[in-house]
Amino acid sequence: MRGRYAEAEPHLKRALAIGERRWARITPHCPTLNNLAELYFVQGRYGEAEPLYGRGLAIKEKALGPEHPDVATGLNNLAALYRARHQYPESEALLRRALAIREKTLGTNHAETASSLNNLADLYRLEKRFADAEPLYRRALAIKEKALGPSIPT
Repeated sequence: MRGRYAEAEPHLKRALAIGERRWARITPHCPTLNNLAELYFVQGRYGEAEPLYGRGLAIKEKALGPEHPDVATGLNNLAALYRARHQYPESEALLRRALAIREKTLGTNHAETASSLNNLADLYRLEKRFADAEPLYRRALAIKEKALGPSIPT
């Protein structure tokens, strides 16, 4: 996309239309759905992005089960949209669920778990809930340092 949103949009819509006809046979979700949602999100077109993120999440939950790590990714996408719209309670609920899924399925020391911890901590920081954010940032940093070593910038 790289800023060429007007050019990308019709191509993504066409790819989505093609993908929707083939979903059942090829994949449990169509990545183009999230690509189009992302295009709308980065432009601030949240009203158009939200139903696409929601559909993508519903497809993943149905096809993969509600506790699959890919569901956590869908939850994070929708949570980012809610955070951008200052719907912090809605964002927090989704981020907590994503974190729980990742801790359960990937473990408490996985890089994606660290990412979820950072997402939730960032939300708390925006809300000026620094006492809630700090321990999450510390946990995420410890996971990253363990995986990458303390000299690697995070």
